Amino acid sequence: MPKTEPEKGLQKRPVDTGFEGIALYPGYLDAPAQKALVAEVLAGFETAPPYRPHMPRTGKPWSIHQTNFGELGWVSRPGGYGYSALNEAVNAPWPAIPAALLAIWDEIAACPAPPECCLVNLYDAPGSRMGLHRDEDEEALDAPVVSISLGDTCTFRVGGFARSDKSKSFRLASGDVLVIGGPSRLRYHGVDRVTPGSSQLVPGGGRINLTLRRVTKPAQPAQ
Repeated sequence: MPKTEPEKGLQKRPVDTGFEGIALYPGYLDAPAQKALVAEVLAGFETAPPYRPHMPRTGKPWSIHQTNFGELGWVSRPGGYGYSALNEAVNAPWPAIPAALLAIWDEIAACPAPPECCLVNLYDAPGSRMGLHRDEDEEALDAPVVSISLGDTCTFRVGGFARSDKSKSFRLASGDVLVIGGPSRLRYHGVDRVTPGSSQLVPGGGRINLTLRRVTKPAQPAQ
């Protein structure tokens, strides 16, 4: 029996995650799109190299490397977390958000205002993970967070609105896109582990996570 072509756009349909406001689009990006996006990300690293953040107050280094694209970058300082228009490591603006990422936002974010930040998390070392946390440093909490996975598969965990709430985990593979918004915008979430060698996409191995965020509230039109 001859093989039939997959239905066009099938990968663009979200699957049920069990959380209202959290939509998972498996395989949203095909292999060529993933490869092209990784090339753009690596080009951005030339002007904004990934660095290892430190926890506020304790100064403990994270297990991942991080950088940003966009008008604003999310940073960790001794006094806490926040956003900065400058990459303080080189005293220069962050690179622009790649057009391919802006297109994804336009397609599935259901937000009239564009993202201002693309946080880049690079899981490039054995044991790299991200503890349960909430994305709550933005003014525009009515806008969703859009997360794009590239490279190795990870185990992603979603909890409730307190760190101790019951949680659920599922896998995120290369090319998957996850939207966290609506009533789930402030749920705790994190990455339990990354499966080494599950993808050959990222040079040298590892996982790249791109998180698109609207930070400020859009200006209201004049009456």
